Amino acid sequence: MAAPAPVVAPVDARVPPSRLLPLAVQHVLAMIAAPVSTVFLLADGLRLPPARTAALLSATLVLCGAGALLQSFGVLRIGARLPFMMLPGGAAAAIFLQIAREHGAATASGAVLLAAALLLAVLPLYGRIVRYFPPLVMGSTVLVIGIDMVATTAPMAAAGSVPALVTVAATALGLLLLRGVRRQLSVLLGMAVGTAAAALAGTPFRAVPGDGVLALPRLLPYGAPHFDLLAALPLLVFALASLAEATGQTVLNSEAVGRTPQPSRDVPRTARADAVASLAAGLFGGTTMVTSAENIGIVRLTGVRSRSVTAAAGALLVACGLLAPVARLVAALPVPVVGGAALVIYAVIAAMGVDMLRRTDLADRAASTVVALTLLAGLLPVLAPRLYAPLPGWAHALLGSGVPAAALTAAVLTALLHRLAGHHPAPAPTGAN
Repeated sequence: MAAPAPVVAPVDARVPPSRLLPLAVQHVLAMIAAPVSTVFLLADGLRLPPARTAALLSATLVLCGAGALLQSFGVLRIGARLPFMMLPGGAAAAIFLQIAREHGAATASGAVLLAAALLLAVLPLYGRIVRYFPPLVMGSTVLVIGIDMVATTAPMAAAGSVPALVTVAATALGLLLLRGVRRQLSVLLGMAVGTAAAALAGTPFRAVPGDGVLALPRLLPYGAPHFDLLAALPLLVFALASLAEATGQTVLNSEAVGRTPQPSRDVPRTARADAVASLAAGLFGGTTMVTSAENIGIVRLTGVRSRSVTAAAGALLVACGLLAPVARLVAALPVPVVGGAALVIYAVIAAMGVDMLRRTDLADRAASTVVALTLLAGLLPVLAPRLYAPLPGWAHALLGSGVPAAALTAAVLTALLHRLAGHHPAPAPTGAN
């Protein structure tokens, strides 16, 4: 009698090639706006010529793809072996530009390298603090991630309301009416319909500089990095605060794929991949790299939980970065279409945060107070972005970004309440680092 076939976890399952490519393309299209817009932001702030902009776009897309491959496969405890994508951090890009304007681009690159090194250095201590991130903290943080990203993405959709609304409607109808494999491609379908609507409405497609076939990243484009700890302080604070966001996203992604969350094992692996990608970004002129939340929403929407899909998406991004015509084509997608698809994805992430909060007894006054103050800390930077402007740079970097501020508030208040109650938080699920 033959032995029963081993049970393969959904996250490790193989996806047939006929479905792998469209599912991977869907992930790429959902996240492509962030690296492209970040590159254009940096290029504009640093006044880079078209050739340097093209080289930076190439490097950024290659690093996003390599980061996705690293997170999906995991090598030497670098990468969580979860379906993650990777992006340049939005807040980190603003800090990078601030440092570059005040101290020069070489100092900004040095700050990226210092921040990545600091993140690697503190990871051995993570197991001692992970117990301060129970479902109450994680649910609040994930809810803020969704709301914060909806607010960030809304201006993209507002750039062309008709294509954006068509994209949202087509995506929603696909999710509601389609079944099986076709439902799994609802985001891609919505973007295709939205792009057609944008073409009919005369919405401009983005112009991407360059005319070559191969786009090769440029090493040390600003010269040798300059290391200035004082100038790098805002980015160092951001790197530490990003651990809280990595915790929330790793727990969220684990649950989305049906894996029991083990933060003490998986979060350091997630953060190590972020740090390694950030080290490479500092050498190629980019800013700090972080794991992306977009693909978690796609995993939940489509029900496809295999990390082979994000690995394939990573390979596509590397190809996009090295093949200039492909990079220009992908980067030219209308802004409102990408924004409309992102609104649906981030709304799903916010709903996942609400679902995580359901495991907490919100009838308890202390728990409801933590949630209320966490939402306040996370939404103030969105609703009143100038509130923290008078604060020093390091404080503004920490409190002026909604997700780190929310995560820090939730963790500190939870630890304080448990301390006042005379007991400690229950330890999170553990695993070997």
